Amino acid sequence: MKKIHTIISIVLFVLLGLNLNSCKKEASNTSSYPYSVRLTDATGPYSAVNIDLQGVEVTGIDGKAVSLNVHAGIVNVLRFSNGLDTLITTGTLEVATVEQIRLILGINNSVVINNVKYPLSTPSADQSGLKLQVHQTLEAGVQYSVLLDFDANKSIVLDGNGTYRMKPVIRTVEVALNGSIRGKISPIGILATVVASSGDNSYSSTVNATGDFMLMGLPAGTYSITVTPALPLLPVTKSSILVATGVTTSIGVIAL
Repeated sequence: MKKIHTIISIVLFVLLGLNLNSCKKEASNTSSYPYSVRLTDATGPYSAVNIDLQGVEVTGIDGKAVSLNVHAGIVNVLRFSNGLDTLITTGTLEVATVEQIRLILGINNSVVINNVKYPLSTPSADQSGLKLQVHQTLEAGVQYSVLLDFDANKSIVLDGNGTYRMKPVIRTVEVALNGSIRGKISPIGILATVVASSGDNSYSSTVNATGDFMLMGLPAGTYSITVTPALPLLPVTKSSILVATGVTTSIGVIAL
């Protein structure tokens, strides 16, 4: 019987070690940055300015380009003016510094003037896309967005032969949409859920193998954090935690 107990203990120890290694690997890859790009417009003397959006790439400080999720198709940028904008792409980045955003356009771009549609050439975008310099530093746990302010009035050029060409004038506006809460429990190695509550809204997560947790995408406000460990340990609540947009609030170690 003693031998059987020994074998079972060894098996459980091995399984626990594999699980902790897996958790540690997951924890080491938690530095990801939710990212989105929106489009707005400063109006111009046209009925429509249609761009054939085919893709969006974001280049980080490491020089690697990441393709974000985009609904390809024709976008009339004049529909999104006077405070309106539209989401054109979302994704997750693995680097904390964004250097460039590239809009990849197709060939079906056009401008409508007095109800007449004219082809709109984009020679600079045909080969390499519309490159926009950003130089944005991100913080883990905060959702970021870049607003592309397209100036239609300055971006459409009438050439001498009567054709129209797009020479984009786009202003980039960087926006941090939410905040986050970071913390740790003690002792480590305990299964526990973490819930952040503010009014009628709640957001949940779990701790990793080292006891760390982060609740991301939190609107600015005042929160209460409740850590609920596995029995026989009891829940612990920490109140009056302020969350600001674009900031990760660290609440330190919560002792169970």
